[in-house]
Amino acid sequence: MDTVELARYLIGKVAVHDTDDGRLSGRIVETEAYPVGDSAGHAFRGETRRNASLFLGPGHAYVYFAYGSSFMLNVTSEAVGVGAGVLLRALEPLEGIDRMQRFRGGAALLDLARGPGRLAQAMQIDFRQDGLDLCAAGPLWLAASQRKTGVIGKSVRIGLTRNVDRELRFYERGKPYVSGPKRLRE
Repeated sequence: MDTVELARYLIGKVAVHDTDDGRLSGRIVETEAYPVGDSAGHAFRGETRRNASLFLGPGHAYVYFAYGSSFMLNVTSEAVGVGAGVLLRALEPLEGIDRMQRFRGGAALLDLARGPGRLAQAMQIDFRQDGLDLCAAGPLWLAASQRKTGVIGKSVRIGLTRNVDRELRFYERGKPYVSGPKRLRE
């Protein structure tokens, strides 16, 4: 499965973080693909100490710190040594909602994990999860959902300055937990 296929496939799956204080989980409702050769992707200039986990092979967590304020969680998507990934942009909170609200300063349910920085904060994602295998037993993993996934929409990615016209953002239509401007959520 390539990066774009994975970005679409992850819609409706569940991200789970088992912490010392209990489980946090949410259904993935929005992703963005950063495929091989994409100048907007962190792997574009090659492997560095900062992005090394992006080259671990499919199904690993790549966590980075953006804008000096927010962690972002990505799922690696290509073969070992090939850097590419899928940014998890938004979740529909499922478990640990009261704790997520505390981590997010009392934010409303709809805003707990709407946007990649909020998602990481609500799910308590930071550099300690970087490089974890999300397909194996461990504290951070991906699960199938019990619910059927609705219609999947696609649009341009949000907040980029390079490769801005590529439709590599996927989201579940009609979900209020999806981020971005209204015109990119319908």
